[in-house]
Amino acid sequence: MKKTKSIFMTILGTMIIGFGIGSFLTPNKIVGGGASGIGTILYHTFGVDVGITLFVFNLVFLILGFKILGKDFVVNTLFGSLLLSVFVEVFSFIPIYTENLMLASIFGGVLFGAGIGLSFAAGASTGGTDILGRIIQAKFSYLPIGKILLFIDGIIILVSLIVFKDIELILYGIITLFLSSYSVDLVISKLNISRIIFVITDKGDEISKKLISTSPRGVTLIDVKGVYSDSNKQMLFCALKESEVEVFQKKVLEIDNTAFIVFAESQKINGKGFYLYK
Repeated sequence: MKKTKSIFMTILGTMIIGFGIGSFLTPNKIVGGGASGIGTILYHTFGVDVGITLFVFNLVFLILGFKILGKDFVVNTLFGSLLLSVFVEVFSFIPIYTENLMLASIFGGVLFGAGIGLSFAAGASTGGTDILGRIIQAKFSYLPIGKILLFIDGIIILVSLIVFKDIELILYGIITLFLSSYSVDLVISKLNISRIIFVITDKGDEISKKLISTSPRGVTLIDVKGVYSDSNKQMLFCALKESEVEVFQKKVLEIDNTAFIVFAESQKINGKGFYLYK
């Protein structure tokens, strides 16, 4: 089940990236860095398809860095990069949605970043300049990967200025780079969001048994005292996925319709029954 979900997220992620590149960025000559930026430059200079550039770029650097990157990374990246190359080619045949550079940079950047985020969350990699960055970091371990990738992207954007000779395209490329980076972080953080539930009740034991027997989640039961009512109570503590909240609340209220329930948002939960996306 977990593997099936991972494959689905990888396919969806690479499809979204391919849509962003093929329908918004490449047709409008917007270079936001990365291997797709190199592909855009080569496409408008020599007519080389972006999908082919991406796959060849990834294949060459994976071969060069095989010993450094390891077998698992190479296999995952080949799968992701092959899917991405296919989707970029497919969407390149679809008429472009807009020739407005601002709209193209915004939608292209958001789609690119959202797709990368989903792929990362699935444990897959689409390769690109990440491969080159990891190879460089292996040689110079004191350099942060983020700064290495920023430097590489900066060079690619600078090359696009030399080739296209249009400063406005550079500015739109920077907008795309910023939005894609933000979208990656946003998608991963959203996937990690869960709910923490606190229930104050007189029927803690009964509710706990009901919850444990009808769901995969554990419950922590704590004896507490209500200061306002000056009465002894029980508090249930439970961590849930967003989709489980409504059913949880219904089960609690079926037993104690006067229960006091507090819902809080958790950015990350690491433990049994929860997967931490990175």
